[in-house]
Amino acid sequence: MARFAMAREKIFALRREIARIEGNLPERLAAPGEDGSGETVLRRYGRMTHTVPCASEAGTVGTGASRFDVALGGGLLQAALTEVIGRETRDGGLVSGFALALAAIASRNNQRDGQPGRPVLWISLADMLAEAGFPYAPGVEQFFGVAPEKLFMARVKRLNDALWAAEEAAGLGGFSAVFLELRGNPARLDLTATRRLHHRARESGRPVFLIRHSAEPEPTAAPTRLLVSPGSSSLRQTVAGPLPRTIGLPAFTVTLTKSRTGRNEDFVLEWNPHDLVFQERRPVRDGQSVREISRRREPQDPGGLVPASFVRSDSAAPARSGVASAQGKRRAS
Repeated sequence: MARFAMAREKIFALRREIARIEGNLPERLAAPGEDGSGETVLRRYGRMTHTVPCASEAGTVGTGASRFDVALGGGLLQAALTEVIGRETRDGGLVSGFALALAAIASRNNQRDGQPGRPVLWISLADMLAEAGFPYAPGVEQFFGVAPEKLFMARVKRLNDALWAAEEAAGLGGFSAVFLELRGNPARLDLTATRRLHHRARESGRPVFLIRHSAEPEPTAAPTRLLVSPGSSSLRQTVAGPLPRTIGLPAFTVTLTKSRTGRNEDFVLEWNPHDLVFQERRPVRDGQSVREISRRREPQDPGGLVPASFVRSDSAAPARSGVASAQGKRRAS
């Protein structure tokens, strides 16, 4: 019995060490050692075998949506690998825009700390760029605050080259964010490859965003995984109220499938390009999905966009009865 207990204690210690290395160890478990030296002590059979430095929790920054920040564990991780997934390739612009919004939030926090604005590196496979196109530089500057001269593009043909470029760029620390954009679930993008990207992001203190289009969730080393799909935009808000027949802020339907808190929730987030923050449009009720809410949402102004004609009737003339049946009988005979 004593041997079984000691073996189980060893397994728990190893699991804790793996979680610490990957950055998934909760803060309450990352306490300093008994000697106050800030070291985590691993014990085996009651004797100290070896010590490792106790890594502090990576910094977080608020996104502006309080419920979303709570589900993330305090906000967006600044020094970590974040995975953003889109179910369909046609949502490529939406998914990339959401990742750019996260990068804008992280970059805004660094500028507040007095650090100069750093460029953004966008690494994408050639087939994905041929399908979804290049980022539109004026739009990136208008909606996400990234100047065209601060946006660097890298077009590669092979996934191995893209992973190498992302890993080297993440380790430099000279970019405010590094994006790796690809499609599907390639076998080369396994747990080992994503763990290397996550470690480089932690060492440099800069975020790395893995954007995967037309993909399914699979095990990765990213502490946060977000599934993004289109959300119905609300009407533009004015001082007098909602403005009919207008389109408001860009909306995203976000499903949190992996986080440090272990919470899986759905959110409808709107992006405010002026303040570079998210805002949650309406909370999701328990037992009711976001798609059901979006489907039940009625338009606030169902009026017609084109006036009726003044020359003739705007409706089609009624069909003559018996014509279709008579033709069917002649063909049958």
